[in-house]
Amino acid sequence: MDEKDKKELEVTGGEAGAAEEETQTPGGQAEPADVAADEPKEAEYDPADDADFIAEADEDSTPVMVSQYGEPEAAAVQTSKSGSKVWPILSLILAVLLIVVLIKPPFASTKAEAVATVNGVEITKDRLYDELAASGGEQALTNLINQELVNQEAAKKNITVTDADIDAEIESYKTQFGSEDALNQALVQYGMSLDDLRKQVVMELKMTKLLEPQIKVTDDQIKETFETYKESFNTPEQVRASVILVATEQEAKDIVKQLNEGADFAELAKSKSLDTATKEQGGDTNFFARGEKEEAVETAAFKLAKGEVSEPVKTTEGYQVIKVTDKKEAKTATLEEKKEEIRKGLVSQQVSSLSGTWLEDVRGKAKITNTLTDAAAAE
Repeated sequence: MDEKDKKELEVTGGEAGAAEEETQTPGGQAEPADVAADEPKEAEYDPADDADFIAEADEDSTPVMVSQYGEPEAAAVQTSKSGSKVWPILSLILAVLLIVVLIKPPFASTKAEAVATVNGVEITKDRLYDELAASGGEQALTNLINQELVNQEAAKKNITVTDADIDAEIESYKTQFGSEDALNQALVQYGMSLDDLRKQVVMELKMTKLLEPQIKVTDDQIKETFETYKESFNTPEQVRASVILVATEQEAKDIVKQLNEGADFAELAKSKSLDTATKEQGGDTNFFARGEKEEAVETAAFKLAKGEVSEPVKTTEGYQVIKVTDKKEAKTATLEEKKEEIRKGLVSQQVSSLSGTWLEDVRGKAKITNTLTDAAAAE
């Protein structure tokens, strides 16, 4: 799959059926409009349904993340720059479990403890808690309740999540985003770190294990999906480069001279480069395909042999010295090698579709007290 195409995926469908319009059942519970009142015992996925995920994309579109059981940040966009269909493979975690908890349980320490002072006047933890509860606390508490319901249901079925499960899932996200750096950049946009994501992966995997027995994915569905998105599964020619960005051509020439005299590229990048995105990694850009970098950089990089260093390259930000560190030839994907990836993606889509109804059913059977909403209802 083209690296940029991967980043142009937008995922829809939250655990509460966020991408679907909801109607109210006679009992007052939210129900997706296109889901029957009786929960199906087995769900079959029709690849034709992916048409709902396809729309025109602008070239700067990125994967969309939504709050747990919440609405997506933007409308569905799942088409590559070239107009070809893109397989919406991003896993459930990035669609429904990226959550910044705005409220925590009551502080363990004394409520009168100050968290800030203004001209000698204290702002206490008690006051901070009340403010957080008033602004977003209800939704955050609902999220925590939902998480506890999932944990309890998983415990009933002896479902566990191991470190190996989490590691495998995180690796799949890195692959889907093209690199660990790309995934980290997406997480930063939502105030999360990779460690935060690992914690949320546990919830995603529990939800998947709870609902997967209801899901059926056939070989025919996998084959049909592969044929529909065949072009996007192919890997284009890619290069991996390291770069040093400086302000002037003379500085770039001096860098080239030092490299020719045996200087270490990574050390020079860390000390000289103006590119804050790569300098701490010794200038490493990771792999990229054509169409993902500035044209001048791309043209120079694809002409270089592995291990070769360019002359100064003029860019919009200054001058770059480029060293190609690795290359990948274009590769045509086969159904056999993509079969498991597709199966997992289809399962994730169905989990996303079923989870809202499942959660409402579990909530309806649970005894829940919520001081935030209960107090409001009593007024």
